[in-house]
Amino acid sequence: MKRAISGLLLLSFISSALAIEPSDLDRRIYRLTAKFEAMQQKPDKRIPADILRNAQGIILLDRTKAGFLFAFQGGVGVAITKDPNTHRWSAPAFISANDASLGFQVGGEQGFFVILVMNSNATRLFTDPTFQVGSEASGTAGNISAGAESSIASTDLPILVFHDRKGLFGGAAVKAGNISPDDDANSVYYRQYVGMKDILFDHKVKPTEAAAQLADKLNFYSNPPQR
Repeated sequence: MKRAISGLLLLSFISSALAIEPSDLDRRIYRLTAKFEAMQQKPDKRIPADILRNAQGIILLDRTKAGFLFAFQGGVGVAITKDPNTHRWSAPAFISANDASLGFQVGGEQGFFVILVMNSNATRLFTDPTFQVGSEASGTAGNISAGAESSIASTDLPILVFHDRKGLFGGAAVKAGNISPDDDANSVYYRQYVGMKDILFDHKVKPTEAAAQLADKLNFYSNPPQR
């Protein structure tokens, strides 16, 4: 079982390492921004403005889960942090997500997740080689407490997970997975080797036009105009 899971994760890593262009990564940011905005348009899915406004770090994650008897989850996303002094958003850092499952599985599902880190100290988890967030944790405008579930080692970290999922997936499974920095994508996008700390905390790169649009949308939905 462990060998099968490791094989899946290795295949995913090899796939993500294939040649990619900065324009492809721009499109990834635009796509994630569009999905975030679409989720915010749904009353039963959107993140309340006060919660979004207080977030110190955000991950936008696009995932796919599919399989019968043997399943694989894969996803790509970006992480972004808020400067505690200026309250400006950092440039985005690219991440990847991998999950493997063994057990009875049926169906297929696509999901868009928004993971909010509500404490500036907790955002340091972004610099870990890998970190885990419970994929079934969820939060909605009417049930915020459910979003605090996490499989991160310290369960005291204030993390909320919101999702907008399509499809149907069910069954018991043994899961192993992680969210990790996509170093290849970050190096290609910023045309130099930069780590998560360089991008998210040390501001060694400047936000691109795509990143600026993402920051604008986050600010807009954190402070929506009064009607």
